[in-house]
Amino acid sequence: MNDTKAKTSKGKQIFRVVLLVGTLISLWFVPWILVKAWIVPLPDTVQEQVDQSLSYGFDGVIVYVDESGKPPAFYGAGYDNRELKTPVNPKALFKIASISKLYVAVAITRLANDNRLSLDKTLADYFPELVGRIENADNITLRAMVQHKSGIPNYTDSADFWKNQPNTNTDVLQYALDLPADFEPNEDYGYSNTNYLLLSRIIEKVVGYSRQQYFKEEILIPLGLNNTFGSISEVNLDDVMSGYYVGIEDDFKTENQGMLATAEDVGIFLRALNDGSLLNEKEMEVYSSIYEFNHGGLVPGYQSMAEYHKDIDAVVIQFMNTTDFEGYQWNLLQITHTRVVKILRKAKDL
Repeated sequence: MNDTKAKTSKGKQIFRVVLLVGTLISLWFVPWILVKAWIVPLPDTVQEQVDQSLSYGFDGVIVYVDESGKPPAFYGAGYDNRELKTPVNPKALFKIASISKLYVAVAITRLANDNRLSLDKTLADYFPELVGRIENADNITLRAMVQHKSGIPNYTDSADFWKNQPNTNTDVLQYALDLPADFEPNEDYGYSNTNYLLLSRIIEKVVGYSRQQYFKEEILIPLGLNNTFGSISEVNLDDVMSGYYVGIEDDFKTENQGMLATAEDVGIFLRALNDGSLLNEKEMEVYSSIYEFNHGGLVPGYQSMAEYHKDIDAVVIQFMNTTDFEGYQWNLLQITHTRVVKILRKAKDL
């Protein structure tokens, strides 16, 4: 009997030791920087929150806030260029990456409303040469592409795409060709940059000129947006915020990574998209059935968040010029963005 008790006691001790060791090991892998970002006391002001964000490894932070009934507010902290120690300029141009998908979705909506294209036509209808090179091309509708339900592989998931960066002479579509579909059209959801690459080319095929020119005519000029551009080649580099990748000294500013805009321009666009002043009633009905009204963006050196919060009637745009693609910096962007919104809500309740 005593031997049985001794064995049971010893077994419990071993279990406790194993549990303790397991706990200590798991604590080692906890992303404490994310935990800290969540639990530190919420500051009273947006500027304090922006300043606090620098402690998480960001070189520079820009926040633009447009609250109904108030003048737009601009916040900044850190460096525009860390080598030169140039302070952040809240009105600097920034690479907005996938936020540009909102502009593409608006353009597709307008062209569909004008009967210049059909959301129910297929990829093969516009590019018959892709039959056999993109699986299901004759069954993938434009609607499915806008909604990321096409199953077309994401070209940025290809290792070869990253090996060949930057290479502006290569058609990146090649990294999505001759591959099996991720899933059958409309059977699942899979975020794919290839969808919007092809949609952009369809826009250009339909209108007969560049995507950016169409954006300019249908979105930028009507909204008075003079600081939104299609590529780095259209701007003065001195007006562009530098971009950094954790562990790399290079400045990614000079790389051509798509659209650029100021936080204010993105904010004006986002409010117009959400309040119905950009699209007419019929277009809004179409748009709301195919795509979202908020978006984030991420390319090496640049990450951004553009959101409209209906409950406080506020647009919040956040730019951060440091990325890591490990997930930490992106999660920190989401956390700090959420905290900015909390501060605005709290102030609204006072």
